Amino acid sequence: MNLLLLTEEDRVEGDIFRVTGARLRHLQDTLRAAPGDSLRVGLLNGVMGEGRLEEIDTSQALLMVELLTPPPEKIPLCLVLALPRPKMLRRILRTVAEFGVPELHLVNSYRVEKSYWQTPVLSPATTRDCFMQGLTQSRDTQLPQLHCHRRFKPFVEDELPGMIAGRRALLAHPGDYPPCPRGGEGATLLVIGPEGGFIPYEAEQLEAAGCETVSLGPRILRVENACLLYTSDAADELRSV
Repeated sequence: MNLLLLTEEDRVEGDIFRVTGARLRHLQDTLRAAPGDSLRVGLLNGVMGEGRLEEIDTSQALLMVELLTPPPEKIPLCLVLALPRPKMLRRILRTVAEFGVPELHLVNSYRVEKSYWQTPVLSPATTRDCFMQGLTQSRDTQLPQLHCHRRFKPFVEDELPGMIAGRRALLAHPGDYPPCPRGGEGATLLVIGPEGGFIPYEAEQLEAAGCETVSLGPRILRVENACLLYTSDAADELRSV
């Protein structure tokens, strides 16, 4: 845990916060924290700072916090992703938060199994937990926005054109296409299909909506690695500015 994330529900009063559950166990079992220790803390969707551990026992920990530092800047990327398998989705949610992607849209596709939409991973509590794991790893506090679109055609025809406005829209698709830019392209919308790619009809619809088809390289990548390839480059570019 590189950052102890706090929420408004943890606030006792003023600058005093209470920590319980898994975060408390981490303080006790992993960090071996003791009264007087200083910890890096952040308020979910707020600012960051330091917390001084005032009390800790088997039921709770109390911290006095000072929050002054803004969270790191997000990368200028909107990620549109065909819904992957649940196990892979967990990892992608963590990666999205860890690399500072502010907005994730999960969409349907012909090659997306219908059962994927029933996964408990899509429950608000689980997606939030996955995002928070990524945030604590990267020392960030800002939850990404998650949107789910169960119907492909209405999304592409009615919503995607407005999302593209003011952004460069890229469709990562298998085939002989120009190479995908590696970050540093300004505001970007990146569409990544299911394993095997979008079917021709879907790719044509995405192009008609304004997406520029590009290649992530000659190798056929897992969806999670395709996400990682672009987001890591975009994050590196932001850090170099």
